[in-house]
Amino acid sequence: MNDAVFGVEVNPHILHDVVRMQLANRRSGNACTKTRTEVAGSGRKPWKQKGTGRARSGSRRSPLWRGGGVVFGPKPRDYGYKLPKKVRRLGLKMALSARLNEAHLIVLDDFQLEEIKTKSFVTVMDTLKIDNALIVTAGDNDTLLRSARNVVGYKVLPTGGLNVYDILNFKHLVLLQPCVGELEKRLLS
Repeated sequence: MNDAVFGVEVNPHILHDVVRMQLANRRSGNACTKTRTEVAGSGRKPWKQKGTGRARSGSRRSPLWRGGGVVFGPKPRDYGYKLPKKVRRLGLKMALSARLNEAHLIVLDDFQLEEIKTKSFVTVMDTLKIDNALIVTAGDNDTLLRSARNVVGYKVLPTGGLNVYDILNFKHLVLLQPCVGELEKRLLS
């Protein structure tokens, strides 16, 4: 394993920034309220301006009235922002290095299951004494993905989907041997 990828000094501030960016980009931001222009109701003046003894009023859709619009309510928006590519790459290197420093990084030659069986996946994990792990595969390993998807505490990702939040969210990181080369190539280019 290359020290330029797996031997980087860990800076919690950079990891925090990258995770915040990822979580902000995941937000849907689709909360929406209707303003006085969007609420159903007449445009007619409810009563004349003067002479009734009541307060003047211009619309039934006024925010002061029941059934009226909301003044400064939320509208759909994008919470996402971007960090520089070098910082995102550095964050991924730091997360990988942190798992290696904690001795929670496991590299397997291969992880093939005979058939799609949750029970066989759990048996393998119990044999390895891993109770919570992110498993990174090189390419699509559909049998492994479908065997593990219903088990709490495990997630299977392809190498291209590896991210800082998932690495830090799981106790162990299990890499298949071909993934190591792909990661080094991706992060050192």
